[in-house]
Amino acid sequence: MFRIVRSSLLTFAALISVVSIICQAQSPSPLTHHVREVTLNGQAQWVGSVPAMQSMRLVLVLPLRNQAALDSLLRELYDPSSPLYRHFLTVEEFTARFGPTQDDYDSVIRFAEGNGLTVVGTSRNRLNLDVTGSVASIESAFHLNMGVYQHPTENRTFYAPDREPMPDLAVQLWHISGLDNYSIPRPAVVHRELAAKSNATTGSGPGASFLGSDMRAAYYGGTLTGSGQSLGLLEYYGTDLADLNTYFKNAGQTNNVPITLLSTDKTPTTCLAADGCDDTEQTLDMTQALGMAPGLSSLVMYVGSSDAKIFNAMATADPLNAQLSSSWTWSPADPGTDLQYFQEFAAQGQNLFQAAGDSGRWGAGSEVYPSDSVYVTSVGGTDLVTSSAGGPWSSETVWVDGGGGISPDKFAIPAWQTATASGCSNCSKTYRNGPDVSANSNFSFYVCADQSGCTANEYGGTSFAAPMWAGYMALINQQAIANGSSSLGFINPSLYTIGLGSSYGTDFHDITSGSNGYTATTGYDLASGWGSPNGSGLINSLAGPAGPGFTLSASPTSVSVAQGSSGTSTITSTVTGGFSGTISLTASGQPTGVTVGFSPTSITGAGTSTMMMTVASTTAPGTYSITVTGTSGSIVETTTVSLTVTGTTPTFTISAMPATQSVARGATVSYTITTTASGGFNSAIALSASGQGPRQTLTFTPTSIPAPGSGTSTMKVTGGTNAALMTHTITITGKGAGVTQTTTVTLVVVK
Repeated sequence: MFRIVRSSLLTFAALISVVSIICQAQSPSPLTHHVREVTLNGQAQWVGSVPAMQSMRLVLVLPLRNQAALDSLLRELYDPSSPLYRHFLTVEEFTARFGPTQDDYDSVIRFAEGNGLTVVGTSRNRLNLDVTGSVASIESAFHLNMGVYQHPTENRTFYAPDREPMPDLAVQLWHISGLDNYSIPRPAVVHRELAAKSNATTGSGPGASFLGSDMRAAYYGGTLTGSGQSLGLLEYYGTDLADLNTYFKNAGQTNNVPITLLSTDKTPTTCLAADGCDDTEQTLDMTQALGMAPGLSSLVMYVGSSDAKIFNAMATADPLNAQLSSSWTWSPADPGTDLQYFQEFAAQGQNLFQAAGDSGRWGAGSEVYPSDSVYVTSVGGTDLVTSSAGGPWSSETVWVDGGGGISPDKFAIPAWQTATASGCSNCSKTYRNGPDVSANSNFSFYVCADQSGCTANEYGGTSFAAPMWAGYMALINQQAIANGSSSLGFINPSLYTIGLGSSYGTDFHDITSGSNGYTATTGYDLASGWGSPNGSGLINSLAGPAGPGFTLSASPTSVSVAQGSSGTSTITSTVTGGFSGTISLTASGQPTGVTVGFSPTSITGAGTSTMMMTVASTTAPGTYSITVTGTSGSIVETTTVSLTVTGTTPTFTISAMPATQSVARGATVSYTITTTASGGFNSAIALSASGQGPRQTLTFTPTSIPAPGSGTSTMKVTGGTNAALMTHTITITGKGAGVTQTTTVTLVVVK
C-alpha cells in the first residue's frame, strides 16, 4: 500500500488503488515487507525519482518449503533426548527437504528474464536469484516507483520503493533485497573519546594493550587451537592483508592460518585508505578470531553489499564454516528478512555470533539487528583485567556501552530462554532478551588498520567480542570432533541449560558488577548475558571432557620452492588427555615430481618432525595443497601445507680444476673447465679468459661448450720464455643466451 498526500492527485490515486487491488488478487506481494514507515508518514521527504536508466542489483529470495517440518526438525536437532540430536544436514539435504523446488526457481528465472532483468547469479540451495536491471525495468516488473528521499536522521538521501512489490509471478517470493538503502550497515567498533578511560593495564601489546592472544590466555589458556575448523566473517568491505601482517609483525607473532577473501557479489575484496576505504573492522575481526584459535584450518572473509548475499554464501559454502561472526548492525525493513538463512545455519550445524552493539541498553529504535534475532548468539561487552601481561583472567565488569536488553525488533522469546527469563527481573517474558554471552570490549586493544600504522587502547566495541567467541567456538568443535561427536551447531539451547545448572560457576565468569543501563546481577542479566567463557570448563560441558588425542600443525603453512630444489616445514603434534601414542605421518596431494619425507617418520606424544618437500626440475609451477595426516590407532588428524612451485631461471654454472698450478717458462699446464646447465638452459657457451699475464699463451679446446650447455673444455696455458716470476689470477668467463658466469684459477710462473 502507499499514500498520495496531495489532493490534486486524487483521481490518479484512485486509479492506482484499483490497479493495486487487481495486482494483489493476481500476484501476492512477497512474504516480508519492503516499504519504510518514514516514507509513508512524511518523516522522510520525497526528493525525486531514481533515474529510469540507472542500474540496480537485486536479490530475489524464494521462501523455504515445509516450514512446519523444518521447525520440528530444529527442535529435535537440539534436544539431547532426540535420536536426531546434532544429526545436521548437508546443504544438499537441506535443499532437497526445505529449499524451493527447481520448477519454482526456474519460474522466477523466467519471470526475471521476461521483464528485462539479467540473471547474474544463482545459488545451490535455490533461495537466492541475483539480477540486475534498469530502474525502469524494476518498476515495471514489481509495479512500484523508486523514489529518492531525505533521510530523517542522517545528512543524506536514500532510495526506496513507494509501495510493496507486486510481481506478476505465480511463485510468492520471500523478499527482494536491494530495493532501498535507508539503513547502511555499520561496524560495532568505537574509537575512544579523549576523555574516556582505557582499562589497558595488563595487555602484552604496545602500551599494555590487549592482543588477540591475550584473550586466549584470559578466557582459555589450554592446548586446543581450532585445528580442523574453519571460521567465517561477515564484512561489507574488503581489507588490506598488509594491515594484518603488520599487526602480527609488531606483536612478534606469526599467522599460520590461510585466509580467503571471498566476494559474494563482486564487491571488491580490497580496501585501501587511499581510496577512502576503512578496514579497521575487518582487520580486528581477523586478529580476534585468529588470536583465540591460531590453528584454524582456514578463515574466510565473506565480502558483500547485502545481508542476503553474504548470509546465503555462508549457508552454501563448501566446506561449511561451523562458526560464523558478524560485527555489523543495521535495521531491515522487515526483521524477518534473514530468518531463512539463520534457520539453515542451525539445521546445518553452523553458529553465528553477532555483536550486540555499542550504545548500551537497547531501546525502541535501537539499530542492533540481527543481534536480537532468535537464531544467533548475541555477544555483549565487558571490561577485562588479567593477572599479568598475557596472563589469566583476574576480574571483569560490564562495559558501559555494551548492548543488551529486550528485542527492539520484538522477536518472540525462544523456548530455550523462557526458564531463564522467569528468574530475571528485568527480562521480558514475551520477547527475546539479549545478550546471550559477553567478552572484553573496552578501549584496550591493539589495532592496525588503513595502512597508516597501529594504535593502542583507542578502539573498543562488541566487534572485538563476537569474533573472539567464534574463535572459542572453534576450540569447542575441535574437542567435540576429537571426542567422536559432530560439531555442536547452534549452542544457545545448551548455554541456557548450563546457565541454570550446577556447573555454571565453573563454565562462565559471572559478571556481577557494572551497568550498560541495566545493572549486572548474579546469573543471567541484560548487561552481560551469562558472562564470559571460563577456560576449559565451558568447552568440557559443551563438547565433553577431552579424551586422549592430538592435533597437528605446520609451521610455516606456506612454502615456496623452485624447480629442482627443496623446502621444509615443521610438523608439530599437540596432545590432550594424556595422549602418549606413536603418530605415523604421511602426506597426500603432492603433484607429480614432488617427493615428501618426514624426519622422523613418526612422533611419540608431543613433538615435532621435519617435513622435506623435494621438487623435481620437471614439476609444473603452481600452488599445491599437501595434506599431512597423523595416524595413531583410530585417531586421525590432519594439517595442510601450501607448496608453491616456482619456475627456475635458465642458467649454467662454471668451474675449473685444479684450482692452482705452477708453470715453468716455456712449459705448458692444463685446466679442465666444466659447465653445467640448469633450469631449461639450452645454448652454446663461449669461453674466454683474462689475467694470465702478457707473456703467457692461453687456449681452449674446444673454444665453446656446445648446446645445451653442459660439458668440458681443456684450457692450456704456456709460460712465456721471458715471463716474470709471479702469481696470476686467471678469470675464466662463459657466455651464452645472455647469461654470463665466471670462475677463477691461480697460475704461478716459476723458473
